[in-house]
Amino acid sequence: MTLAQTWRNTDDVIHALASVGYEADRRLATAVFLSTRLQRPLLMEGEPGVGKTELAKALAKVLDRPLIRLQCYDGLEQREALYEWNHAAQLLHMRAAQGTVSTQALEQEVYQERYLIRRPLLQALQTPPPGAVLLIDEVDRADEPFEAFLLEILGEFQVTIPELGTLTALSTPVTLLTSNRTRDLNDAVKRRCLYHWMDYPDRDRELAIVRAQVPQASEQLARQVADFVARLRSQPFADAFVRGPGIAESVEWAKALVSLDTLQLDPEVVQDTAGILFKQREDIAALLPLVDQLLEPTPD
Repeated sequence: MTLAQTWRNTDDVIHALASVGYEADRRLATAVFLSTRLQRPLLMEGEPGVGKTELAKALAKVLDRPLIRLQCYDGLEQREALYEWNHAAQLLHMRAAQGTVSTQALEQEVYQERYLIRRPLLQALQTPPPGAVLLIDEVDRADEPFEAFLLEILGEFQVTIPELGTLTALSTPVTLLTSNRTRDLNDAVKRRCLYHWMDYPDRDRELAIVRAQVPQASEQLARQVADFVARLRSQPFADAFVRGPGIAESVEWAKALVSLDTLQLDPEVVQDTAGILFKQREDIAALLPLVDQLLEPTPD
């Protein structure tokens, strides 16, 4: 089934993602729809924990395609991302064939695809139809030369291997790149992608996410979690913290509260579970004096 048959418009994307527990707003769903329809990579930037990586996982489920993930980091090399040769197998082949074929013929034999170790990028390009979902995660953590290396893949969905020539994608992968904005990406990368800035969800979407991900939570508890986290991220409270909780933290918090048989938030349970919402001692210390204010009822 092609993507055109899978969804016809943005509403279809919203409903499809919701069916696997991912609540997308209209702007994000539009970006996903256009990315798949135009077969262009989608670059998503935003704070950690806003759901960028989870979107790729949700798309893989919706489309019933394998998710192939390249986790970027400082010092990532091409051979770790694209391919490398199985030198041990090549050496064994050369020893076995020594004296039976010419040197030129032997060189051709050892550079066959059966000796190619496919890393995530090449795996995604060589996934048979309907193709894969390719996630290039935290691309901002890689260095600038690696960005330049990505241009051929992002622009033409092909790679050039000196010994084999140019390999074109068997089926264009749905390609997502994520960035936490630790540094600015090269303009050449951005030009090859559609762009979407992902912000924290508003209170109503956060509530929908908690309901979908933690169905065991009571309606009252789900509302209190959404209200509390929304306030944490709002002014003036947000200024008190180094980094506010992401969606993943609010979902994990709701799960923890259910495990503790919490019926209603109170200062004691918030203090006891603060380490789920925040991962830095300074943020936990800043939270404690604000708990009473944050728990004040919010009118619907």
